Amino acid sequence: MKLYGYWRSSAAYRVRIALNLKKIPYEYCAVNLVKDGGQQHSEEFHRINVNELVPVLVDGGISISQSLTILDYLDEQYPEPMLIPLHGEVRYKVKELAQDIAVDIHPLNNLRVQQYLINHAEFDKQDELDWLRHWIMVGFSALDDKLRHTAGVYSVGAQVSLVDVCLVPQVYNALRFDVDISQYPTIERLYYSLNEISAFMLAAPQYQPDSPIKKPPSE
Repeated sequence: MKLYGYWRSSAAYRVRIALNLKKIPYEYCAVNLVKDGGQQHSEEFHRINVNELVPVLVDGGISISQSLTILDYLDEQYPEPMLIPLHGEVRYKVKELAQDIAVDIHPLNNLRVQQYLINHAEFDKQDELDWLRHWIMVGFSALDDKLRHTAGVYSVGAQVSLVDVCLVPQVYNALRFDVDISQYPTIERLYYSLNEISAFMLAAPQYQPDSPIKKPPSE
């Protein structure tokens, strides 16, 4: 199995967490999204994913390029532990909350949006930062309210779920953009407690082979 990703891609981060939780060995193939104008735009990577985005998971003869679909595939093919409950109301609550993060919040602060704001929309760096913070905070306000009603030890009750896998990378992004997450006490609690789990910690950007930070997991 191969995972094409970038150390600071939050979508790839989600997949790394899931692979770690499921204890699935994989080969990590780094795609630098900023070097040389972005290696995702190379002819070689275009053949792997015409959308020119990471992550891409290759497992045998199947290649999947959307993180939520990758996570669904991993649950079906490698079901221990299940990230999306199979039945009942909780199944749809997990999917709803995960999509609140991955569909509503994340797309407004990903790299290509940031690049467009600077290169084409005539934003300066402060304008860009204000944009990113605004939309994260709008999303987090609603999400924190929802999580107050669903959270137990984890985002939905006592089992790690797809919500947790999506939440941690998005909070990482928020902290990068200097969002004060203490405004969102349930999100803050979950983020720090989840990062005590090795599967989450080892998936963190600073511990990836292509990270320029080069920080060992023991620190």
